[in-house]
Amino acid sequence: MTLTSKPLSIIIFVFIFGGVAFSSVMGWWATESRKVPVTFSDGEFAGQANPVDIRGSYTFGDIANSFDVTPEILAQAFGVANDDPAAFAVKELEAIYLDSGYDIGTNSVRLFVAYSTNLPFDTTGQEIYMPQSATDLLLANNNLSAEQIAYLEKHTVNVDSATAEATSASTELPSTTSEEYVIKGKTTFGELITWGVKQTIIEQLIGAPMPDPAMTVKNYALANGLDFENIKPALQAEVDKIRP
Repeated sequence: MTLTSKPLSIIIFVFIFGGVAFSSVMGWWATESRKVPVTFSDGEFAGQANPVDIRGSYTFGDIANSFDVTPEILAQAFGVANDDPAAFAVKELEAIYLDSGYDIGTNSVRLFVAYSTNLPFDTTGQEIYMPQSATDLLLANNNLSAEQIAYLEKHTVNVDSATAEATSASTELPSTTSEEYVIKGKTTFGELITWGVKQTIIEQLIGAPMPDPAMTVKNYALANGLDFENIKPALQAEVDKIRP
């Protein structure tokens, strides 16, 4: 049997679009990629989304669809000023922190989400940096392990300071003395003592007995409802008297 052009066109149309319709019903056809991370395959967290699979193409909204963290919290953590934080793509963080001198991007978001939601995340052999704003939220709102806190203390960056240092690096000689004795979020009370600040002065400034020397000033402030930014200048002034 010979088909004319009109019946043949109809058959082709039905074949193509009918196949698409059938594939859609069967879940085989998607007009856009689904941004859903893989899930843990076994163990305590089996079936839950794995933060390790968060991609740079994901938006904060995509992440919120799979994890118990809101776009607003993610925006606050990473200093994103956006009228619609849900539409912000993770890969755009690299441009925001480009001048900081630290790699703050997709891996940082993965770590933040994992620590925020108490999901496992292996940091072994990885140098994942976090802005201070993200670490502050994690320490204030979550029950982190001692190991996680220690990791954050070593990998938290004061972005404003880091950016200023990176900008001035090409025009100024490095000053190890001034940088070495600057109080940061990871500075411990023990370090203040070794720098020469007397215990009585520390107790006077914080209005309490000397804490565990291994405790950071930042964590002490958070644990006791104090403002780190208020304590820090007073302590720094004492350090500067000894280490000008």
